[in-house]
Amino acid sequence: MVEAAGRVTLRGIEIFLAVAEARSLSAAARHLGASTSSVSQQLAGLEAVLDSQLFDRGTRPMQMTPAGQILHRHAQTIVNAARTAQAELAMAELSGLTTLRIGVIEDLDADVTPHLLAGLAGELRNCSFLLETGPSHRLRNQLEARALDLVVAADLGATQPAGAGLEIHPLLADPFIAVAPIGAGSVAGLPYIRYSARHYMGRQIDAHLARRNESLPSRFELDSYHAILAMVAAGQGWSILTPLALHHVARFRSAVAVLPMPFGPLERQIMLCARAGVLQSMPSAVAARLRGLLEAQVVAPALTAWPWLAGQFRLL
Repeated sequence: MVEAAGRVTLRGIEIFLAVAEARSLSAAARHLGASTSSVSQQLAGLEAVLDSQLFDRGTRPMQMTPAGQILHRHAQTIVNAARTAQAELAMAELSGLTTLRIGVIEDLDADVTPHLLAGLAGELRNCSFLLETGPSHRLRNQLEARALDLVVAADLGATQPAGAGLEIHPLLADPFIAVAPIGAGSVAGLPYIRYSARHYMGRQIDAHLARRNESLPSRFELDSYHAILAMVAAGQGWSILTPLALHHVARFRSAVAVLPMPFGPLERQIMLCARAGVLQSMPSAVAARLRGLLEAQVVAPALTAWPWLAGQFRLL
């Protein structure tokens, strides 16, 4: 359904933002899980309501018109406000909750997780909180063992068997990037520092390189973002990480060069996972709150530092 006559809908704003990020109707449709024709119709309806052309469809990639740029300055605020309202309404339904056990990957423990807990504590005043941080595979095992109620980790949806009885809420697309010594314009000729295959992320990188028939011998295989970035900053080689990893180890952000992934695009997805139906609307509410925190504290600063990541490092 397109925009109602004379009315701007939240869905229309979300579609506008998706097209603005992807700069392509077909790419925005894939991101939204919709058809290209549906996205095109919704966008046309929004333009009709506003009596303004928002994109120049004659350019590739599509570019926003001046009217589109004006709307873009306000659109994310509108969407974030709606998500916050939805989260607060959902929390009101769970005011009697007494215990919540949350598992979160270490990538978010410096700032996003404390803000999340503070917000939840302010709304669920009779609730006690248990937080566990760690690698994705360990948190997943804890969820399956019913030792945790909610888990925020990487690529949980891809690792869950059909019928596992879980609900998945995608949060963030975290693309893989190259990190090299400061001043490096490429990784050519530099030794490769491997992220450990003991972690799912390391296996994901290795599998991608194998599909590309890329063999990168390495003397160092490390399981710590801190150690990898310290060695890269010291000029010992280059590695493959993600923007979220750089956010987590903030002290090295200005000490390394951040470059596009040299062997084709690859991303991991950060997701919230819970056992289906157990916590009613709580997982959806927490996911909405997390998206707002991720946008403000992680995505926006990263895109300011590395604008070329636009459309890759994004909320889901």
